[in-house]
Amino acid sequence: MAGGGAAAAGALCPRPMTPAEIQAVQACLRKLTGSSRLTIKAPARRGLPVELLAGEEVIGTVDRVEEEGELAYHITITILEEDLKRD
Repeated sequence: MAGGGAAAAGALCPRPMTPAEIQAVQACLRKLTGSSRLTIKAPARRGLPVELLAGEEVIGTVDRVEEEGELAYHITITILEEDLKRD
């Protein structure tokens, strides 16, 4: 459903997210949204995006971004027009 996201500001870090980072961002996102259905999945191989899932459906990507010495995680969510037509 979603493609690889690119940060609007800052640079994508050459180092991929670690398993510990993925778990921490997932826990924070679940707490913020109140949804335990959200999962962050590491890519199967280097170079692929880190995926954000709602249940079994990929809804976006997570990028590790470093800007001016500060680390952030940018989440891009994609909603397709066909998804808006679902009942």
